[in-house]
Amino acid sequence: MAERQITGRHVLIGFVAAFAVIIGVNLVLAYSAVRTFPGLEVRNGYIASQTFNERKAAQEALGWTLTAEARDGRLSLRFTGADGQAVRPARVEATIGRATEDHEDISTRLSYTGQGFEAPVDLGAGKWILRLRAYSADGILFQQRREILTDQS
Repeated sequence: MAERQITGRHVLIGFVAAFAVIIGVNLVLAYSAVRTFPGLEVRNGYIASQTFNERKAAQEALGWTLTAEARDGRLSLRFTGADGQAVRPARVEATIGRATEDHEDISTRLSYTGQGFEAPVDLGAGKWILRLRAYSADGILFQQRREILTDQS
């Protein structure tokens, strides 16, 4: 039987094939990352940072604490003041969605229940991110981003 020899042509084909696989996988991963990226948090981070300390101090001066949960098809939000009493913000805006994609984002219409705010939400099992903006009667912004874990068992 004749012995096969590896030639320069065989080595070139091997290198080209290996790099084609590497580049192909990188392109697929890059496309997937860009396709599912939900977007920017702020348009210009430098501009947003100019008033960060003032906004943070104003929010902390409110003394509000947020309790948020999603259970039995309902999103529940409760605000309490520094004195432990329930607080009713003048306006509340909430968006809940996955951490890595925006096609499941839900902007909810919250109703005041006397003790807090609620909205019907249909969330699958897993990790969700609540992006909340609430305003006091004098227009001070209270904003938080919270992880909410749901279980469909």
